[in-house]
Amino acid sequence: DRAQMTGKTASKFNDALRKYIGEGLLEKNGLPNVAFLADQLFVSPRYLSDLLKQETGKTAMELIHIFMISEAKNLLRLGEKGVAEIAYELGFENASYFTRLFKKQTGMKPLEFRKSQMN
Repeated sequence: DRAQMTGKTASKFNDALRKYIGEGLLEKNGLPNVAFLADQLFVSPRYLSDLLKQETGKTAMELIHIFMISEAKNLLRLGEKGVAEIAYELGFENASYFTRLFKKQTGMKPLEFRKSQMN
């Protein structure tokens, strides 16, 4: 229902992302895509992206990346896994793409981030 989505879209979107990860779909299917998440929220991918852009100023894909990089930061802080392992665990098909995306969002490479958190 379009009326119910407005204003709450970002929070429902993040809930759908958490559910995706919680149900183990990340390991099974890799990064979630906009079409899958739109389907979970019973709207079209285009409408979902439009609502999210209106609410947050970001596209659905940007929000997926922000969410995943936030998860990556948590894993990096723990210091138990290497960057490549974290990238694959979060559904990225290659570690170099993950590293570029991480740097684009945070201004530093994953290992630089980890070192900055250790001090």
